[in-house]
Amino acid sequence: MTVYETDVPGVGHKFELELDGESRLVVILHHDGKREVYLRPEENADSRKLFELPGKRARQLGSILEGAYFQPVEMDDIQVPMGESIIEWNDVPGGSSLVGQSLQAAEIRERTGVSVIAIQRGDETIGNPQPDTVVQADDILVTLGTRDEQQSFSELTEQTDDSGG
Repeated sequence: MTVYETDVPGVGHKFELELDGESRLVVILHHDGKREVYLRPEENADSRKLFELPGKRARQLGSILEGAYFQPVEMDDIQVPMGESIIEWNDVPGGSSLVGQSLQAAEIRERTGVSVIAIQRGDETIGNPQPDTVVQADDILVTLGTRDEQQSFSELTEQTDDSGG
């Protein structure tokens, strides 16, 4: 990503960050500490103001974006000692064909390849759920599997009784 920096006489300093394609994020830092953030969709287009922040709020936002409060894991860069397997948290919507079925009856591992290693049900966590554990609406199933297996499971959770399986 390229960042362009320019002095703006009588105003402050301007930074332009290249985004996808021709779009740019434009940040103007005023001498009084105010920050304005604009989006320019293409090189010759007018910029659209997204928001304005006083100095303190801008520094707080900058800290958040930098990862000072929470450092996300870049999934493409992660080295996992489980080979190609990753852990995902999957919401089970109320209309899912999995609702009301036991883990065994749903044949999740056989159909998708993932293993259900936990279920988050409201404030309760069911670790290493038994095969007879019944899936309920709004459960969060924690699964272990490869990216392809996780994708298959995600598609399975979205199936409804009407969509056929």
